[in-house]
Amino acid sequence: MRLLSVNIGRPRPNPWKGLFATGIDKRPVAGPVAVSAPGPKGDGEVGLAGDRAYDVKHHGGVDQAVYAYAREDLDGWQPELGGPLRNGVFGENLTTSGLDVNGALIGERWRIGPDVVLEVSCPRIPCVTFQGWLERDGWIKRFTRAARPGAYLRVLTPGEIRAGDPIEITHRPDHDVTVALTFRALTLEPELLPRLLAADALPLEAMELARRRTHGTA
Repeated sequence: MRLLSVNIGRPRPNPWKGLFATGIDKRPVAGPVAVSAPGPKGDGEVGLAGDRAYDVKHHGGVDQAVYAYAREDLDGWQPELGGPLRNGVFGENLTTSGLDVNGALIGERWRIGPDVVLEVSCPRIPCVTFQGWLERDGWIKRFTRAARPGAYLRVLTPGEIRAGDPIEITHRPDHDVTVALTFRALTLEPELLPRLLAADALPLEAMELARRRTHGTA
């Protein structure tokens, strides 16, 4: 398991949400990139130096510090999207190899390189910016049906990472709540929401939704 690339966003206009910018256009960078825990959602801070979120209501903050997507999943989308997909094109900060990102457990921890430790927090939920960026009508529905969302991660131990770093899973929680299962529960299969209660590392908003469903109030 290794890190193929570290990708940093290039600001560009966001006509799809009516915002002045989006950071979805992420490109691989050479050399080490500093990783640190951002502050709470609301100011655009993310986990990688040189990157930021512009839709501060929905992106950034502690639980969405870093976004990872597997090269294997990008390869799987290439026939449907009609050509090669470069690392970073889905807006991911980390493009991985040999790691089942969607099969990762909520609360699972990854060591990348010698120092950085990240914790899987939740799946990515697609938005109109993602659809507009790829210029594919109906993309949100197609991406949602596939349930290969990639994972957001928290920063537990700061440091530096770079392309080629090894990735090691250092902790796997004692439950079966994966990134893919969480995504399905939060999108097309709300009957799965009660199962999310086993994953205490979920962001508070998702956990509260699961509690309301379990107690019959959602």
